[in-house]
Parts: sequence; structure tokens; C-alpha cells
Amino acid sequence: MLLASWSFNARSDQWPPASATDDEAWSVWLVMGGRGAGKTRTGAEWVRGLALGEPDFAVRPVGRIALIGETAADVRDVMIEGVSGILAVHARSERPTWEPSRRRLEWPNGAIAQAFSAEDPESLRGPQFECAWLDEFAKWRHAQETFDMLQFGLRLGERPRQLVTTTPRPAPALKRLMENPRTIIARATTFANARNLAPSFIETIVGRYAGTRLGRQELEGEIITDSEGALWSRDMLEACREEKAPPLVRVVVAIDPPASSSGRADRCGIVAAGMDAEGVVHVLEDCTLGAARPAAWARAAVACHHKHEADMIVAEVNQGGEMVAAVIHEADASMIVKQVRATRGKYLRAAPVAQLYEQGRVRHAGAFPALEDEMCAFSPAGLSGGRSPDRLDALVWAITALALTSRGAPPKVRRV
Repeated sequence: MLLASWSFNARSDQWPPASATDDEAWSVWLVMGGRGAGKTRTGAEWVRGLALGEPDFAVRPVGRIALIGETAADVRDVMIEGVSGILAVHARSERPTWEPSRRRLEWPNGAIAQAFSAEDPESLRGPQFECAWLDEFAKWRHAQETFDMLQFGLRLGERPRQLVTTTPRPAPALKRLMENPRTIIARATTFANARNLAPSFIETIVGRYAGTRLGRQELEGEIITDSEGALWSRDMLEACREEKAPPLVRVVVAIDPPASSSGRADRCGIVAAGMDAEGVVHVLEDCTLGAARPAAWARAAVACHHKHEADMIVAEVNQGGEMVAAVIHEADASMIVKQVRATRGKYLRAAPVAQLYEQGRVRHAGAFPALEDEMCAFSPAGLSGGRSPDRLDALVWAITALALTSRGAPPKVRRV
């Protein structure tokens, strides 16, 4: 019985938030998570707790509850009759009766839950409720209209509440909900619920989508957006992704050293990239370090060089001058170091590289979430908060060295 108890099995992100006072009370509990993170079970258990008046859910049984899904079929097949739906989380003796023709659940104690489709916001005109469960809110076609209409019906009880469960998407209605001061936000990834998922699902899906825009949204539960005016977009980067680079004729490791080694210094951008016989650049790895002393980032750059059998290290020397090459040579005296100096602003240097992406002349051999976040956030104004685009700078130097400057005859073809 203990193993079946929700109070025993629920994670902290699946348990209703408490309210110390009425002034601090939440009106919306927003649960955002990846696929299979347990969002449906969270919603079903919450509705069960409300209808039965269980402690931590309600001070008394809640008599009127709204259930709203993307479509009527979603409400029936997922929220009510699903494997983790409302009927499944009840013991037989307490299970409500589901009346499909009337689209409602009725508990033995008289509590009632009515089912609604977000495709028809007007269907919420008239009924009134104490609480509501809204599932996959970010997918709703008429999300704001449906949500607004529901608010007029949440007029019963002392403190109407609503639970919103969704895989996040950059939807305006979801953004507004997150900004509401009376919204409590809980987050969960697919991996948090791994014990209840097939091992093959985790292995296959993670191997294919980890780090990609789709994976970060559908597995990590992140909201992935582009910045207005950015040189790169998420769609552009997804279009250039490949599992493995082909044989390469040149490989470089580019570094963008920090100005200092203090704990508050910028990161040291380190990116490896290569060019194939067709002139296409393939980004191989982002080895960027956090704030580190020169000896540490030099060793990291040298290690990246050896790993990818690079031809040279390309190092920006605006900050450190000759010291940059000297530090690298201390780590490995055999390194060929090409010193480059920035004479134009970061945006102007990055624009020709972005054009190569648009022309399909750059590929990403895998996913590089942190680097790609910088790329899709970098605009003429730079990054938000004045952050330095260290990873992006290293990427720009690497691709510039490979595709935007003259070079001698390439060495023999290699495999990565």
C-alpha cells in the first residue's frame, strides 16, 4: 500500500505548493516538464486530492472542478482514461463514475468534474468552478481566449485555484502566465521520472535528441526562444545538424582567452572545427572553460588540439598579446599558434560567419547547447546583461580561419 501511496512516491515538484497566508496564496500552479516527466500523474492526483478533500490538497472536498485539454479526445484519453489519468489513480472504492455523453466525472461524495476542450472557449461560458486542471496549455490553439473565459467561471469557494501542466513552448499565453505574481512554477525533466519509463526509451531518445532544440524542449522542459535581431535562429541551427563529421582536410582549435584569471573573469572560449574537401566547415566540439588561470585554459586548448588532431591553434591576442602564445607553448612547445587580433566589433566579425550558415556551408557535428544559446541570443546589442560571447567568439575565429581567410595547400584527408 505504501508503494502505491502518492504522498510516498511523489517528487517535490509534483506536490502542491503550500501557502503561508492568504496574501501569499497562489492561484496558478504551473508544472512545466519534459515528455514522460509525470505531469499527467501530477494533475490526476491533484484532482483526486481535491475531490476527496485530502490534507495538503483541500480543507474539504471540492465540489466543482473543470478539466480542460487541447481537444475533447485529449481530455478523455489522457486526463481521464489514460494510464496515469484520473480513473487510474483512484482505488476502486473511491473511483468516480465517468459519463462520456455528459462529459463529466462524479464521485461517490457528490464532487463533480466537467470536461472541456480548448478548441471551444465559449463552452466555458456559464459553468462555475472552485478549481481547474489545464493540460498541455502551451499547445492550445486558443490558449489565451480559453484561459480568460475560465477565469470568469472560477468563482466558487474561498480561494479558486488552477493547475496548469504543460511541456513548455515559447507561447505568449504561457509567458504571461509565468509572469503572473500569483503563479507558482515547478519544473521537471523527463529524466526525473526515468524509473517509470522504459530503459530503451531513455537510451534511444536521449541519444538522438539530447542537446537539440527539440530535446531541450521535450525532454528538459525548457522554453527555447530566439532573440530579436540575432544573427542565428534555432531553425537554422537544427537544419545544419549532423551526427558525425565526414573526413576533414583541415582542423583548427580556436580560443578566446579571458582578460584575467580572477573568479569573476569571462570564460575562455575554446571551439574545434574542421573543413571537408567540399569546403564545408564542421563544428566538432565546444571545450569552453569557466574562469580559469592561463595554464589551465592553455592545457585545455592543447588537449582539444590533440583530441581532434588539429593543424593549429588560433588564438585571439587582443587581451594577452604575446603572452597567449607563450602560455600555450608552455603547455606544449610543439603547438603551431596562429595569433589573430580583432580590429572590428564582435557583431561585424560574426556576420560573415552567420552568412556561411545561411548558405549551408557550416554543419554542427552534434549538439552544443551552451554555444547555440549564445548564437541565438547574439544581436547588434550583444548578449543580455552585458555578458561576453566567449564561446561564440571562439567559433567565429575558428570558422574565419577555415573558410574566410586564404590558406596554403591542405594536408592529407583525415577521419574524425
